[in-house]
Amino acid sequence: MFPDRESVFHLLARYLFHPTNPVWDLITRFHEAYLTGADEKIGLQVRVFDRPGPFQHVLDQILSCTMKENILPQINPKAPRRPALNSSCVWASTRKNKTKVVLITSLSSWYGDKIRDMYLQNPTLTGEVVRVHQPSHEEKQKYEETLHYSKALAEMYLLGMSDRLVTSGCSTFGYVAQGLGGLHSWLMFAPKNRKVPDPPCQRVASMDPCYLLRPADTSKTPLLNYTRSCEDREWGLKLFPAG
Repeated sequence: MFPDRESVFHLLARYLFHPTNPVWDLITRFHEAYLTGADEKIGLQVRVFDRPGPFQHVLDQILSCTMKENILPQINPKAPRRPALNSSCVWASTRKNKTKVVLITSLSSWYGDKIRDMYLQNPTLTGEVVRVHQPSHEEKQKYEETLHYSKALAEMYLLGMSDRLVTSGCSTFGYVAQGLGGLHSWLMFAPKNRKVPDPPCQRVASMDPCYLLRPADTSKTPLLNYTRSCEDREWGLKLFPAG
């Protein structure tokens, strides 16, 4: 049924997971308002397990990963300021520049605000225009609110519509978004001692989500040739392509 082993979750999720109409309305309205028309859509999923946060080292890791991997463009803080122009001139001078739109999902608004301000206050070295949008910032997980989970599901689907995706390690939210979109994300490893890991992220070899707690005994599993430890969790288990 699944010649491409890593696509099992992707195909099953597409067949079996169907958002309700209110959730799909959230997805389509946000996509049409903020993501449509960009030359490239970048998904950035930020999950921080430490408390209280937010943390500067997490922001540093995000920027180190996205710029090292050429996902987001470098800024040029020393570029000369342009003289003021009328509105028609501004439009004429910027409309040919390529646009990257960044969709950030996080419980905190701080990371998105910092990245948005960075690109508002500084031009990019490549001349690209970077727009940053965040659908929600709930600040904490609200376990008993249906709307909270509706927003979460909508954001997973939106992340899955990205051209390139960056996710946080050991986060089911990021795993599902990656699987829904059939994407090989750049995975940000969990920081230790609140320091940026080296390397800050790694391109995953498989789109399959990580099963965080592997079965007690996998020695007799027929699929063992297609399973390995997860990139971000040694005792986790996931499917990989043959070979």
